[in-house]
Amino acid sequence: MKLANLHGRATLVVDQGTIDVEKASEGRFSADTGVLVGQLEQVRSWFDEQHPDVTESTTLERVMRDSGLGPVIAQPGQVFAIGLNYRTHAKEMALTLPTKPMVFTKFPSSVAGANASFSIVSAKTDWESELVVVFAKRGRHLALDEALTYVAGYCVGQDLSDRELQLLGSPAQFSLGKSYENFAPFGPWLTTIDEIPDPNKLAISCEVNGVRYQDSNTSDMVFSVAQLVSYLSSVVEIRPGDIMYTGSPHGVGQGQKPPRFLQAGDVLETTIEGLGSLRNVGVARDVLP
Repeated sequence: MKLANLHGRATLVVDQGTIDVEKASEGRFSADTGVLVGQLEQVRSWFDEQHPDVTESTTLERVMRDSGLGPVIAQPGQVFAIGLNYRTHAKEMALTLPTKPMVFTKFPSSVAGANASFSIVSAKTDWESELVVVFAKRGRHLALDEALTYVAGYCVGQDLSDRELQLLGSPAQFSLGKSYENFAPFGPWLTTIDEIPDPNKLAISCEVNGVRYQDSNTSDMVFSVAQLVSYLSSVVEIRPGDIMYTGSPHGVGQGQKPPRFLQAGDVLETTIEGLGSLRNVGVARDVLP
């Protein structure tokens, strides 16, 4: 099942088109995706039993490129992020693999939809393709074998970064340097866990202006999705609608020789197997409203 935030309304995306959940269910379910992520089993049962009519006939590709796609969860309570979680990325940065997950946060005001533009905030604005986890249930101290049962599904994400601010001073400013407006686009929809048997066996890639810079697989993660969820829950409470960026593979701009950072007009295409893709365009800093 694919759940999107389309024009501000919870929408199921099917092969034939889209279904407005609140309207099709005659008010049984909310129009807020943040509410529905905690009710996905009920939504699935309703969908299978009622076979609601498509609200708008279209194709998956057209929905994926719809300018009305907002962030799958418009107001996540917590946005976790994991640094240095791919072996080949650590190698390209000449850094030692972490022995525990490196956790920081992207502030919630940075989330954006699948086709949002972003500002080129410095001469070192960089890209990082990432698998995003959306949580379905509240929990603490989760065992490894139960961790994924707290996951609603997965999205494609971009962890955009201003390397100048991120690496300014000591210690580094990871959270602030990655939290400008629209620096956390994710989508195009949430794909539920039943459609993704193993989140650590997915091809992941990123292209800039049609040139592929990142081309990897989530199997290269240092810590699996289940390990990350379990580790996070050992410290904080995860809640429905929270999201987690799980780290980026090799091929980021900073890792190129010489480094290749983003400029106004650059088009980022981020794709994960089975989840869809994002298309985000860099604009001059004063262009966003």
